[in-house]
Parts: sequence; structure tokens; C-alpha cells
Amino acid sequence: MPQFIVNRNQQSNGDHEVHNLSTGCSRMPEQQNRIDLGFHINCSGAVSEARRQYPGRRINGCYYCCNSCHTS
Repeated sequence: MPQFIVNRNQQSNGDHEVHNLSTGCSRMPEQQNRIDLGFHINCSGAVSEARRQYPGRRINGCYYCCNSCHTS
């Protein structure tokens, strides 16, 4: 089961991006900026967990490693 993280820092559009740690990503945040979301079947579960843990923050899937959870 893949492991996911969310970027502590927001992107220029205000989103905090969820990344798939298991597959790697060229856009992965630095280690100190990663918040562990645990293991999930897919990015949808990870995005839901990030929204549960951080209500009020804009959460989005990374275009590169969580594309099915990425919204424009």
C-alpha cells in the first residue's frame, strides 16, 4: 500500500499538495516540509486524510504523482 505525505508549505495558488512517497516524485517537498499521512489504497484516501487533519486548508493531489486527485 502506498505511503503519502502532504507539503507543509502551500503552493503559489494556496494549495497544500499531497504526494505519493512510495513512487517518488520530481516535485517532492524537502524532508522538513513533509507531513506524513500514512498508508492509503490510493491518493483519494490520502487527500481525505489531509483534509480531515487540516480543515480549512486547501488540499490537492500533485499533478505528477497523484494526478487522479489533482484538480485544476
